[in-house]
Amino acid sequence: MTSKFPILVLFDLDGTLLDSAPDMLATVNALRAERGEPAMALEALRPHVSKGARAMLAAAFPQSDEAQREAMVAQFLARYESELAKQGHLFDGIEALLGAIEADGGRWGIVTNKPEYLAKQLLPLLGWQTRCAVLIGGDTLPQRKPHPLPLLHAARGLYVAPEDCVYVGDDERDIIAARAAGMPSVVALWGYRLPEDVPERWNGDAMVESPRDLLDSAIWPRIRKP
Repeated sequence: MTSKFPILVLFDLDGTLLDSAPDMLATVNALRAERGEPAMALEALRPHVSKGARAMLAAAFPQSDEAQREAMVAQFLARYESELAKQGHLFDGIEALLGAIEADGGRWGIVTNKPEYLAKQLLPLLGWQTRCAVLIGGDTLPQRKPHPLPLLHAARGLYVAPEDCVYVGDDERDIIAARAAGMPSVVALWGYRLPEDVPERWNGDAMVESPRDLLDSAIWPRIRKP
């Protein structure tokens, strides 16, 4: 019987598997309240979430200079740790997709730029602690995405050739990293993007509107399957 899915599927986390924007918003608004600023709207923060803490702080505190925002990073991360998965949720169709990959005999893992300690805390909150085959955070290795090292390390740690995996992500850095690793990629169009982002120019191997679309084996890039 031919498998429907790749041997190993690696995913970005925020904006790809998890809609963490509501948790990030609670974090940002707590910091704004402490500084006498009004609450920020979700729509204003959401496009910046995949870019990381510093990008979100820049969006939330445009009047502050880079040094001032850098001084807020530790506070941002500490506050976010208390907000993990309180309001955020999986994107619609993700659980069905992960279950289908598992039922097909495949494995899946996470390669994120989120600090490893935060990503690890999320796994049991999402019920993934025994399901996720590999987790690489932004500080697990000397390099982070868009460098290919995290993707290469994840694949090789599971004894899978990079060309036999697929990486799914919503940010251009994800696709750059996959291409540099020699790994086929899928652009998750349901994720977070700035107005100036043009995913058609990222040179991903496929672009997908919804996680449920990936239940169709014909959507996946053509690679060797088990």
